[in-house]
Amino acid sequence: MGSIPNKSRGMYFEEFQVGTEIATQARTITEADIVNFAGLSGDYNRLHMDDEFSRGTQFGQRVAHGLLGVAVASGLAVQTGFMEDTILAFREISGWKFSRPILVGDTVHVVMRVIDTKRLPRLGGGRVTIDMDVKNQDGVSVQHGAWIVLMQSQPA
Repeated sequence: MGSIPNKSRGMYFEEFQVGTEIATQARTITEADIVNFAGLSGDYNRLHMDDEFSRGTQFGQRVAHGLLGVAVASGLAVQTGFMEDTILAFREISGWKFSRPILVGDTVHVVMRVIDTKRLPRLGGGRVTIDMDVKNQDGVSVQHGAWIVLMQSQPA
C-alpha cells in the first residue's frame, strides 16, 4: 500500500492577493479560558479575576485579558489552515488596538484581509500584511490590528 503524499494545506506567497478575505470559525470565551490564561501568563489583575472588584468598574463585570484575545485570534487564524506548512515566520503585530472588552460568554471570530504583499526572493517567499479584525457575536470589532507574516514561495 502506498503512502499518501504530504500535501501542504497552506497558501503560498503567490496565492495571496490584496483584498483576499479569510474568515475564521468562532470560539466562545469561557471562565476557564480566563483562569487558565492568568495561570499561564501570571496576570492575576483583579479586573480579570475578582467579581466583586470588577462590578465596580466601567465594565460592570470581569473581562478577559486583552492578550487572551490576541492569543485566541492567533489560534483561530491558524485553524483556517492558510499558513500550515507554508509560513516561514511570524514577523510582527502592528497597530493592535483593544477597542472593546471581551467578556465571559462572548463568541469571537476573526475577519482577515490581505492589505499588502512584497516578494522577498532572498528568503524564498514574501511578506504578507494581513488586517486582523476580531469581532464578537454581535459583529462588533473588539480588537484590531495587522499581522506581518513571511510566507514561502511555491516550489518550482
